[in-house]
Amino acid sequence: MYARKLSGAPILSAAFVLVLALVLSACADAPATGSSDAVVFEGARLIVGDGGVIEDAVFVVEDGRFTAVGAAGEVEAPAGATHMDLAGKTVMPAIVNAHIHLASDRETRTDQLQHYAYYGQSMLVSLGTEEGNVGLQMRGEVVPDGARSQSAGRGITSPEPGRSEVPHWVTTEEEARAAVRELAAAQVDIVKIWVDDRSGQYERLSSELYGAVIDEAHANGLRVTAHVFTLEDAKGLLRAGVDAFAHGIRDMDVDDELVALWLERPHVVLVPNLPAPGVAENMGWLAGSVPAPQVELMQTNSFDRPELQDFFGIQARNLNRLSQEGITISFGTDGSSPWAAHQELADMVRSGMSPADVIVAATSASAEFVGADDLGTVAAGKSADFIVLDANPLDDITNTRAIDAVYLRGSAMDRDGLGARFRGTGQ
Repeated sequence: MYARKLSGAPILSAAFVLVLALVLSACADAPATGSSDAVVFEGARLIVGDGGVIEDAVFVVEDGRFTAVGAAGEVEAPAGATHMDLAGKTVMPAIVNAHIHLASDRETRTDQLQHYAYYGQSMLVSLGTEEGNVGLQMRGEVVPDGARSQSAGRGITSPEPGRSEVPHWVTTEEEARAAVRELAAAQVDIVKIWVDDRSGQYERLSSELYGAVIDEAHANGLRVTAHVFTLEDAKGLLRAGVDAFAHGIRDMDVDDELVALWLERPHVVLVPNLPAPGVAENMGWLAGSVPAPQVELMQTNSFDRPELQDFFGIQARNLNRLSQEGITISFGTDGSSPWAAHQELADMVRSGMSPADVIVAATSASAEFVGADDLGTVAAGKSADFIVLDANPLDDITNTRAIDAVYLRGSAMDRDGLGARFRGTGQ
């Protein structure tokens, strides 16, 4: 082993030195015995997001992702993992909100991404009312304690003087196609169009114009989602090849012709965006993130309104029928209220859908619609974005409001700190 001695001290051979260095390097790189960054969550009822439920579930989170999911006894915990007892809790995937409107400035948008996440939403799609490039730039950014986002940039509509001038106003087919090409160059996630005369105030986007938009979008590899109001416009949009509806049909009950047209196009997705149901509601569940005076005002304004109930009834019946016919139902809330997701979930159940089907719509179906392949279910390989609830929403959908914790990318959000900030009581 030794080459020779000099003055009584051994001199190591070059080969031995090399072997020793490799051994020491391997030891330095090896983790300490029994250490792991894995967390094993045990004992909860798990609503998977695809319609499945696992009682007494076990799931493992490592490096921000689920690595194993199953019932107790089916999942082997990694050596040295931390164990988290969730007995008595219910876990569901974080919500994917496919229709909202985010701010165009970075500071406000960041606040919104965090506030939506506070209420258990991991992905948001902002549809068509953004100025500048901030929304498009922030899609690739990870906001601490914040949801991810997508953007439609500027949407497309006919001229609407007095309303927002952010969307592209088009009056010719060439203008419509040029607007789409501009959106394609900006690499938007989806194209948003409005087909609505706003109760007779404007000339709505014609079939020739929305047909040109849809054709040009498809030629550029983009899908089109439509704000729609009337049954007849919905039929025209289906015939023109629209990919999704950003609202339900609102002027009358759907008929057999509409259903037949839709069933011939099974890829077309409905994001219902139900209106306020017009019934009194206890708003106290918002106290965690909403200033007390605002909660009080919201409570004062929450009372039974028969005229709103009638308007809600049309859309609720339409949603229920289309859901029963097998149309793909996704999820969105419109507007910019971070807590509206939980009201929408309850309203979808009020329409006749089961809590289980509504949760699928808001998780796996919505994730698939927006192309968020790593969201929507609690399954190995997916991003560990999930909600821990104190009660079971399959028994009562309003239990989605009983949030104990929200995890994004495997880490628990600081909901207490964020809530204090949103209420104006934080540092």
